[in-house]
Amino acid sequence: QVQLVESGGGLVQPGGSLRLSCAASGSIFTINGVGWYRQAPGKQRELVAGISRGGNTNYADSVKGRFTILRDNPKNTVYLQMNSLKPEDTAVYYCNRYPIPTPTIWGQGTQVTVSS
Repeated sequence: QVQLVESGGGLVQPGGSLRLSCAASGSIFTINGVGWYRQAPGKQRELVAGISRGGNTNYADSVKGRFTILRDNPKNTVYLQMNSLKPEDTAVYYCNRYPIPTPTIWGQGTQVTVSS
């Protein structure tokens, strides 16, 4: 089964930008949909953005207009471009299939911290 590994997190000031990468171990075209999820301390994991094989996208209301999910099939990578970051975007970000299959396995994620 194709594995997905996220990277690109870090510390950024409010209003700044980051780009997260989700690299597939094989052909990402074999995966119907890929999503970015996040979990903040003390909160449940939530969907941030998802993209289908055909390129249809879905965003959480809290990130609409600020985040963009992009699928690069030749590079077997899905990106999450995050602009105008806010402290409330601080969380561990994960990529996984979209919608989430049951059961599923989560990777280690990548930490995004928005702070001055």
